[in-house]
Amino acid sequence: METFHIKGRYGSSSIYVGERLKNLENYLPDVQTIIITDENIKKYYQKDFPNVPIITIGTGEGIKTLATIEIILKELVHYSCDRSSFIVGIGGGIVCDIVGFAASVFLRGVNFGFVSTSLLSQVDASVGGKNGVNLDSYKNMVGVFNQPEFVICDLELLNTLPKKEISNGLAEIVKHALISDVGLFNFIEKNSQKALCLDYDTILRLVTDSVKIKSQVVQQDEKESNERRKLNFGHTIGHAIEKIEKKGHGRAVAMGIVAAAEFSQARRLICREDVSKICSLLTDLNLPTMLEYSAKEVISAASKDKKKQGSDLFYVFLEQIGKARVEKISFEKMNTFIKSIFKE
Repeated sequence: METFHIKGRYGSSSIYVGERLKNLENYLPDVQTIIITDENIKKYYQKDFPNVPIITIGTGEGIKTLATIEIILKELVHYSCDRSSFIVGIGGGIVCDIVGFAASVFLRGVNFGFVSTSLLSQVDASVGGKNGVNLDSYKNMVGVFNQPEFVICDLELLNTLPKKEISNGLAEIVKHALISDVGLFNFIEKNSQKALCLDYDTILRLVTDSVKIKSQVVQQDEKESNERRKLNFGHTIGHAIEKIEKKGHGRAVAMGIVAAAEFSQARRLICREDVSKICSLLTDLNLPTMLEYSAKEVISAASKDKKKQGSDLFYVFLEQIGKARVEKISFEKMNTFIKSIFKE
């Protein structure tokens, strides 16, 4: 088991990569505890849950709303929870986002932890202290920064995931490699099929390295004012594609990565060979690389990016594989680029 720590203004968090859901009880404080999970996780893994009350929510991006938060808060009142109560979210990224937000606003904040059950969540949503829900078509528009006390990344739970969800998680791992670790990028290239088959040692390396990168970035910049913006590589256009066609966050980010690589090459930061290497790796991981959406649709969706500042936004470019930089650019400049790579 590998352990990482984040100490920030919004609390301290310990991330345990390779720990098991079966050992969750060892991490719980001696207070009233409530588990919040989704229907699928409950069906597969309730037998491994501690014997505490369970609040069950639905699945899919459609439940990531303030209406779901209201349901959870009313359930917490029903169970007579108070400020000493502890909440555990067991699930993927949607569950973690929802539970972290609900815990942060209930009675102005109660302590919480996560058991992360998807690859995407283990390397992204559960780590870093971002919690929130969507508002209409605006992704993660309502939320807070607040660290979970612990995150358990149980790699054995990945075995019940659909194959497309493994690829979705691998997209975020590729992102981490591209912005921070060329050695990790080379490792993924050599072990792509082992990763897709969930070879334990390979997945342990990928999750460990990703959590290490993200935890170090968050430690430096908890509230995304500088260094943490690099974690948004591929996400500006990726989120836009995700709004247009809901086929999974990782798949959308993969196409966003391709777009960001193309943009970086157009600005002569990286070479054509680098773009080809990135596309080839994403293809090997069963991720899409063809940008077949209309420029008009992408521009419209990207205009709703919550990271915009007036007529500008922060965009993440690659200087080389393993090194990123953030620049403030105008939406006009980004839209011109979008028109150059997407169809009319």
